[in-house]
Amino acid sequence: MTEGIDADDDGPLPAGDFSAWVVGMQAAIRGEQGSDVPCGTCTACCTSSQFVHIEPDETDTLAHIPKELLFPAPRAPRGHVLMGYDERGHCPMLIDGRCSIYAHRPRTCRTYDCRIFPATGVEVDADDETKIAIGQRSRRWVFSFPTDADRAAYEATRAAAASLRKRDDAPSSATGLAVLAIGSGAPESQVEN
Repeated sequence: MTEGIDADDDGPLPAGDFSAWVVGMQAAIRGEQGSDVPCGTCTACCTSSQFVHIEPDETDTLAHIPKELLFPAPRAPRGHVLMGYDERGHCPMLIDGRCSIYAHRPRTCRTYDCRIFPATGVEVDADDETKIAIGQRSRRWVFSFPTDADRAAYEATRAAAASLRKRDDAPSSATGLAVLAIGSGAPESQVEN
């Protein structure tokens, strides 16, 4: 968690220049880097009843999570596991409001970025009460558009999400739809660094 942003505040949050953010997010989706999210004290993604996917090559992460918290990921290749959540819907590695394995956290956590929702115009699943905090947080992010290319990349990304939403084979989750839209929205060649 990056310090400096209060989770209890309800004002707008600077999400950064859109073009730079989308290039970084596309690299995170490809597994080339993590996301640098200015979370501050926000733990919405850690307290929203989410299963965390961990791949077999994440040996450092797996060494820091008790085996009894992991179970085989359905419909995934052997060795892929999920870490569930506790009776409150909280990640079991969240202790006293902080990630107890932050330096060793799963790739899923390293790449999760709730700015993906305002970037794509995809709303967090409104009928899922466990995702209310993520929806509240994501609606606060405000991107900047210093160039016409930033604005064009933003519009292309939102158009991709709108188009994908209409398809019969569209992902059923808001996160899946937003990730797919980022991956197919503004190509890196369209955005300026």
